[in-house]
Amino acid sequence: MDFIHFWESVQHAVPPLQNFQLQMIWEYRELFIDGIQMTLLITLIAVVFGTLIGLMMGMARLADVPHGPWKYPLRFLVRWPSTAYVTFFRGTPLFVQILLIHFALMPMLVHPDNGILISGEFASTLRQEYGAFMSGLTALTLNAGAYITEIFRAGIQSIAKGQFEASRSMGMNYWQTMRFVIIPQAFRRMLPPLGNEAIMLLKDSSLVSAIGLAELAYAARTVAGAYSRYWEPYLTISVIYLVLTLLMASGVHYLEKRFKASGGL
Repeated sequence: MDFIHFWESVQHAVPPLQNFQLQMIWEYRELFIDGIQMTLLITLIAVVFGTLIGLMMGMARLADVPHGPWKYPLRFLVRWPSTAYVTFFRGTPLFVQILLIHFALMPMLVHPDNGILISGEFASTLRQEYGAFMSGLTALTLNAGAYITEIFRAGIQSIAKGQFEASRSMGMNYWQTMRFVIIPQAFRRMLPPLGNEAIMLLKDSSLVSAIGLAELAYAARTVAGAYSRYWEPYLTISVIYLVLTLLMASGVHYLEKRFKASGGL
């Protein structure tokens, strides 16, 4: 018995389900499967690169030299630009950022005629085949990087100043102190908010459907438009998002328990 006949028998046995047409979901099952894969892919890449951006920007926001010739160059060329980046991406809606990057930034960087980064026929191919993916991934990564920057900044500042002073007295420079002393200790404290940010990013990835990226929300919108029915497709992706977020939350909880039991990294 295939799914359609199975669901029809369920509807016959349970009259309240007569109006709930899961047959349309089954018909477009490949679209939903592809949507899940795209959602997980774009979330994973954005979390990885967002974490790298957050780590660098977090240290940049804290970089400081009280005296000497590097005091003002660090302030104007490192701390202020990183602060401006965080302020913009935390202070504006992600949806607006997606539209701005897709319709304004990407055409300027990747354009067949006068692209700053890529031009010519290759740029045309990229925009036609991967335009929505590049724009959505860039927006999610930059947005995640801004929030993760603050997570790293707060985690680093939570470490006692004596750790900085002890490492510097041993001859370590700023970056060695961060790499070998501060970041390993701060990571355990940063793990819960990093997990929460990854979960938020998974759910916020639904916004990239507005620029045509074929992820879960795009699949639901396609089915809703084809049948003019909204309960079935949007409840379906709601359940899928719920399952994915619960799995991610369980993974973060497992890592917390593991690091707590081992005393850290």
